Amino acid sequence: MIINILFIILGLILLVIGADLLVRGASNIAKRFHIPEILVGLSIVAIGTSMPELIITVNSAKSSAIDLIIGNSIGSDLCNLLFILGTMALIKPITITKETKNLHIPVAFASTVIILCMCFGLFGSEPGVINNIDGIFLITLFLLYLAYPIIIEIKDIVETYKENKKNHIKPDKKTNMFLSVALIIIGCVLLKYGGDFVVNNSINIAEIYNISQRVIGLTIIALGTALPEFITSIVSIVTKNTDLAVGNLIGSSVLNSFLILGLGSLITPLSISQEFNKNLILLTLSTLMIWLFMYIPKKSTLTRWKGIILVFIFFLYIFLLFR
Repeated sequence: MIINILFIILGLILLVIGADLLVRGASNIAKRFHIPEILVGLSIVAIGTSMPELIITVNSAKSSAIDLIIGNSIGSDLCNLLFILGTMALIKPITITKETKNLHIPVAFASTVIILCMCFGLFGSEPGVINNIDGIFLITLFLLYLAYPIIIEIKDIVETYKENKKNHIKPDKKTNMFLSVALIIIGCVLLKYGGDFVVNNSINIAEIYNISQRVIGLTIIALGTALPEFITSIVSIVTKNTDLAVGNLIGSSVLNSFLILGLGSLITPLSISQEFNKNLILLTLSTLMIWLFMYIPKKSTLTRWKGIILVFIFFLYIFLLFR
């Protein structure tokens, strides 16, 4: 089991490094051709930082490891919203922006409700199953969520393009294209092998040592894929730049619900057990609680006592998971 765990850790490290290299290479190319930052952030960076979850989802679906997909999605959300966000608030009270309070948190809550409704068959599909049609619906919702900031910023994007064209701004030749492409290729290779290590060894542990894929997905894989967010969040507290980290954590919840489960269900229908329903209900209530926290003193602020509640719920959840 120790060897399998070591390979899982190695795989997670490769996923994190691979995603970072992919983002760096793609961002350098985007900057070379003066692509607006809003597009870079919403496409390259957003997808790049979610590559670990995406790769694990695809590999798990191909291996019919359905519980790993669902466990990774739900577990990562619980880790992001309870443990990481709670830890940030413990270190320093966090002021939540108006956009996050009025858009991202409500959408995150709605995304968990939609998944929960699908699990109970309230959308007309088979109870306990997220099928291909559900997957298309979820991915469509994700694309709409992703497109919203672009739509409201479209005027600035068009004006930037016209200004660059008018001033005959040429590509930035200081950017090393060869190095940027090399980073993308190396990043993709690391993502591929990292995903293989994580999924294959997780399945081995589940089969050999009679540990359910559900528990592995909710703990080892979920915590591992949440490492980039955790590191970014802690650094953001130190550098007093928390807005981006908080937005990323809340946005990741939407991405995991819509894109991860949607993509997985397109490859193979996802059967969700009653045990997962309990975790989904906890995730829904946790997201609702964070939303309600924004309307009680101090309003729009995650204070330390609120952070204590979030972290306590997370460790209680982990304790009950292994009972």
